[in-house]
Formats: sequence, structure tokens, C-alpha cells
Amino acid sequence: MLDHLGLIVHDYDRSKAFYQASLAPLGYELVTEMGDWAGFGWGGKPQLRIKGGSSTTPALHIAFSAEDRDTVRAFYAAAQEAGAKDVDAGGSGAPGVRPEYHDHYFSALVLDPDGHRVEVVCHIPADAF
Repeated sequence: MLDHLGLIVHDYDRSKAFYQASLAPLGYELVTEMGDWAGFGWGGKPQLRIKGGSSTTPALHIAFSAEDRDTVRAFYAAAQEAGAKDVDAGGSGAPGVRPEYHDHYFSALVLDPDGHRVEVVCHIPADAF
């Protein structure tokens, strides 16, 4: 139902690099850039837009779909390498099943450079692979 989502970020260049790296495992790439805003998606269509600004509050929660659990794991690794923080000191955002949502909800959750919660989710049962 959504066409695209937009976020305000404090440090445009830092956030652009973060999203380029962490969304690459999902097949997202930088598809458009104009001034201090960038659009990430595929096929020339931006689905996530970031724009440099001063206010990033309140922080948002964004969840992207993944076709398999390996993609969730690859996102988490790429996001960590790009400077993401886990959602808490206990590492509860690491890839894993979240049975509180449903038995096959496999996700990873990180904080982007501005504290927005970025999640990648696979809803397919493990035995389907």
C-alpha cells in the first residue's frame, strides 16, 4: 500500500553510506539523488528516501521484507559493518525468530545513525528452504 517512505537524517553523507551498505543485501541501491536527498530502491523507483535536516525525532521503525533468512542475516552483518548499533546492549536485534509475533517471524533489527529502528523480516518457515 505504501509508495515510499521518507526520513530526515542529521548527517546526510553518513546516512547515505549507511543505507547503501545495509540495504544492498536486499537488492536496494541508490536510484536517485538530488541535493541533500537520496532515494533507495530498485528498477529506478525509490522506496526509501532520506533528506538532510535538523530534526530526527521522533525516531521511526521501518521494516523491509526479505525472501529468506540468509538475506536477514546478510542485512544485519552489512548494517553492523556500516556502523549500525543493536537495539540494546544485550544484542536482542540479532537475527532470530520472534515468536511473540508468530512462529516464523525471523528478523534482525538495528538502529541507524540517527536512532531510527530498521528491521528486515522473513515470514517464511525455516523448513520451506
